[in-house]
Amino acid sequence: MRAFSRFQLIPLSFSIFAMFFGAGNVLFPLILGRNEGDQALIAILGLSLTAVVMPIVGFIAMLLYKGDYSAFFGRIGRIPGFLIALLIISLLGPLGSAPRCIVVAHSTFKEIFPHCNLPIFSAFTCLLIYFCMIKKRFVFTLLGWILTPLLLISLFSFILMGLFTGSDAPVSTTPKIQVFFHGLQEGYYTMDLLAALFFSSTILKTLKNKQRSTAMIICASLIGACLLCITYVGFGKIAARHNITQDNVDLLGALTMKIAGTHGGILVCITVALACFSTAIALIMAFTQFIQKEASKGRFSDKTILVITLLITFFVSTFEFTGISIFLGPILKLCYPGLILLTFVNLGAKLITQKRKARD
Repeated sequence: MRAFSRFQLIPLSFSIFAMFFGAGNVLFPLILGRNEGDQALIAILGLSLTAVVMPIVGFIAMLLYKGDYSAFFGRIGRIPGFLIALLIISLLGPLGSAPRCIVVAHSTFKEIFPHCNLPIFSAFTCLLIYFCMIKKRFVFTLLGWILTPLLLISLFSFILMGLFTGSDAPVSTTPKIQVFFHGLQEGYYTMDLLAALFFSSTILKTLKNKQRSTAMIICASLIGACLLCITYVGFGKIAARHNITQDNVDLLGALTMKIAGTHGGILVCITVALACFSTAIALIMAFTQFIQKEASKGRFSDKTILVITLLITFFVSTFEFTGISIFLGPILKLCYPGLILLTFVNLGAKLITQKRKARD
């Protein structure tokens, strides 16, 4: 356990941060900061409850179920549970979050190459995801030791520069409670609770010794959550201090160029694009594992499922950020509160069961 702690905790924490730090995690704190002005921190607090605290609770709950989707969602019935799980993983995978990551990566990439159109970028990205998925065992090494350290250095440098430049945030006249609940609801659109339930299983299956890794994964997830909170607060504050009027999807690229200049902005844009790419890999990985194990029951090969998944992802990405958001919005507003309730019920039931076993 000591050897695992010394050599795996940091890269695993970084991997978890990178898996969650996708399109919604980039844009929604910036949008809240820009729109709420001097009350940005209140909005970010609301966002953090649904986009950080609840995902960690869901992450831990699913770990207690050892990544067993059937047991977790089966509390509402075997068939309804399967259908809900299929809906959630489809929204995370090719029908929502994964193509959204590609769109946001493109929005930052085009700050460097303005003539790069979305379909070409999306096709190339899906091809890269395919090759990364073939070499699945290298994903966590890539995230933990290479991409995430580079991402954290560039992000925190960018945030520090943004905090010491710009002007005072505009005064907001919106009631604080309304700002808080607005942030709370915006956290739905990060889809992180949905992702947490499936990422936990992916991580457990990737690590060799599941029993020894559970406590370490929980510790790593808490470190990853702290990094997310720091990033959200930083993004909210700098967006409030800088007057950026671009569309939501172009907000990050414009902000980086204004704060960091051309060369620094290019570095941040590249690292954020890589972060979205790494999250897309994690989402596609979780989706294909679910389809292979729970839906197809091994009737189709991994490569066949992966190719079909990436074709759908490419098609959905062509609807761009606005089109994907219009599709996702009503579904998330309906499903997210119910999923929060199911998470707490399952967590409570598992803890009570373990307590009884300890007594016996």
